Amino acid sequence: MDHDDKLTGRITATFSRRMQVLLDSSDRYVDARIKGKTIKPVCGDTVSVEAIPDEPDWLITGVAARRNELTRPDSRGRREVLAANLGLIVVMAAPEPKPDWFIVDRYLAAAENMHAKAAVVFNKTDLELLAPATEEILADYDHRCEYPVIRCSAESGDNLASLAALLRGHTSIVVGQSGVGKSSVINELVGGAEQRTAALSRSRGEGRHTTVNSVLLPLPDGGDVIDTPGVRDYAPAIESAPEVIKGFREIEQLGQKCRFANCRHMREPGCAVKEAVAQHQVSERRYESFRRMLSLARDLSARRPG
Repeated sequence: MDHDDKLTGRITATFSRRMQVLLDSSDRYVDARIKGKTIKPVCGDTVSVEAIPDEPDWLITGVAARRNELTRPDSRGRREVLAANLGLIVVMAAPEPKPDWFIVDRYLAAAENMHAKAAVVFNKTDLELLAPATEEILADYDHRCEYPVIRCSAESGDNLASLAALLRGHTSIVVGQSGVGKSSVINELVGGAEQRTAALSRSRGEGRHTTVNSVLLPLPDGGDVIDTPGVRDYAPAIESAPEVIKGFREIEQLGQKCRFANCRHMREPGCAVKEAVAQHQVSERRYESFRRMLSLARDLSARRPG
């Protein structure tokens, strides 16, 4: 291939400012670095690349417009993009570590604001029978919120076929707390396909000891899935009450019956959402999650750089 060839490709792995790119013109994976400091590609991005004469690396020179972005605020309150061009967000929990359902809600809220589909997966069902409180929460996601809910086990293989069917044809991302078994599930779904991240190790020895931020893997039946590091906490970069309301689909739907069109579902009179909570038609836990996200959004808006 001539070094002046300029091509497009897709980011399939990220290592800080170094990337792995699958070229659109072939099944060839190349190592690449970013040109300048103004572009910030993430896993799932379509990028412009060009070969560098007399070097094994390629150069990423541009990022195509994104269909959507999974975001979070950084330590200074600025918007950070974690992945892009997603069709489905799969939020995973498990008996161990203890589930933080507020984190699950925040990822689901991110999906709603991205116009991406979402699902809840409860892994490690081989460890124990699910506690009644856990079953109640999963049933709430399934029946009241109408998210697909899959109970599975990477260890036993239970229900992985249902998860594979859900992922088919999408660019998906699996997210959740550290230790819930995301990578174990994904390794089963991709059929043991080798994660092509070792290629960077040949370039200046950087790859072997470089932490992989995210990796995109093809699925046997079509589509692909992004594996990401686990988190201890997560919140999307959402700064307004309407965005928070949009993130809770049952609350958004009930809000159409409120007395005031701009009801925030906190202390306003004639609030259909508060009435539904009182009547146990909306779970108190989800409503508390909604209130916490409103508070986070206010804090983030106040921290936003001027």
